[in-house]
Amino acid sequence: MRYRKKPIEVQAFRFTDSSDRIAPQWFNHAVDEEKAWIDRCLVDGHARIYGCSIRTPTGQVHAKLGDYIIREPDGTMYPCKPDVFTKTYEQAG
Repeated sequence: MRYRKKPIEVQAFRFTDSSDRIAPQWFNHAVDEEKAWIDRCLVDGHARIYGCSIRTPTGQVHAKLGDYIIREPDGTMYPCKPDVFTKTYEQAG
């Protein structure tokens, strides 16, 4: 038998070094609730964003700059590499 994945509309944004200022409200809410963390390091005395960590039902996962952060209808969040994202998702109306 053959199966096709059911279409599911998700929310997503591309994680960048500006995400602490431009991220959608649902991501900022997850950060406030400590379900996600923006990972930073110090470079020449300045904080630099290099990724984020997300708590999922299966454990903690990490996203790098340029990855997409996806939020499914049930609220589950996870990162996705850009090439996989563009092959899997298209913009909804």
